[in-house]
Amino acid sequence: MSRPCINYKLFSIRPCTYSQINKAGPLVSRTFFSSAKHTTTGSVKMSPLSPESAKAIARLRAYKPPPSSYGSLPLSRRAAVLILLYADPEGELKTVLTIRAKTLSSFAGHAAFPGGKADTENETAFETARREAAEEIGLPNIGKPLFPPFKVEHLCELPASLARNELVVRPCVAFLHSYNETTGETADPETSLIPRLDAKEVAAVFTARFHDFLKKDIEHAAGKEGDDEDGPGDWYQGSWTTWHESDWRMHNFYIPISEKSITKPRPQTRLKSIQKRIQDVAITKLKERERSGELSRYKVWGMTARILVDAARLAYDEEPEFEHNSHFGDEEIIAKLRRIGRLGAIRRPGDELTRETMRKAAKLS
Repeated sequence: MSRPCINYKLFSIRPCTYSQINKAGPLVSRTFFSSAKHTTTGSVKMSPLSPESAKAIARLRAYKPPPSSYGSLPLSRRAAVLILLYADPEGELKTVLTIRAKTLSSFAGHAAFPGGKADTENETAFETARREAAEEIGLPNIGKPLFPPFKVEHLCELPASLARNELVVRPCVAFLHSYNETTGETADPETSLIPRLDAKEVAAVFTARFHDFLKKDIEHAAGKEGDDEDGPGDWYQGSWTTWHESDWRMHNFYIPISEKSITKPRPQTRLKSIQKRIQDVAITKLKERERSGELSRYKVWGMTARILVDAARLAYDEEPEFEHNSHFGDEEIIAKLRRIGRLGAIRRPGDELTRETMRKAAKLS
């Protein structure tokens, strides 16, 4: 029997119109953000998008998140991730994900967005996400030029999510423009940009279709050559558990590995740091598992999967084909935890939310 969705009414979407979409080609308006004040700097053409993708980008651009406690949290509790979207040759949106290298202290080896902890009190969530993306996958930071014709537009921030290690994570959504105004052509990020990035803290960079994170099954989920056709449950599996003292839907997506959508940093033979050597070992082991057939899909799950589902719900204005929680983010429980004295400035090794702590916070009105 299906469990009811939980509605905390944590977000609202500002009504917007799409009168300019698809009347004379692709959407043409955009907003850029500077490294200092995130202000508008002009309008240029976007890369060709499908009608559905153009509307999705417009919804994300228009979205205004609810009030968040993120900015008032101690620095030690703040983190941000980058949801980087781009258009594939068919005009469909895809997103960039990583396999974290074993060099990372938390969640090593897991699929994740580029991102990490804030550095300073006055660093915005977008600045954190972009700085970490520069460090992890080599995407140039705010204010630094990308390889032409690529440009990054900041679209919106989503309600913050709560990690089990008591970090508050702010998702930041951005769009990678790849339309060349001079030639009228669109570059393919999977062949023209991603392989050129200097990924330093991940074992692999891979991509997946954004809209698929609302689907229970997908037809185009072909892995490496010779793989069998997808069967039931090959793309998505989900289950209910208890978290935040309420019913919680766990999402598990299995991304087929294909040569085009996967980029791995090249191991370096010259003298390098111990950290880099460990990363090289992680890359080599990952390749060996893929070649042997032991690993044919990357698993996206946990908070990363939930953020993807919520971001896709917002972008496409539709609900998933599978059961899910209806609220966006964890702003309510974050506020309650602060009221009982959690999420303080001092982070101790091994800090993790217990059921007793969550039960105490959940009782607050």
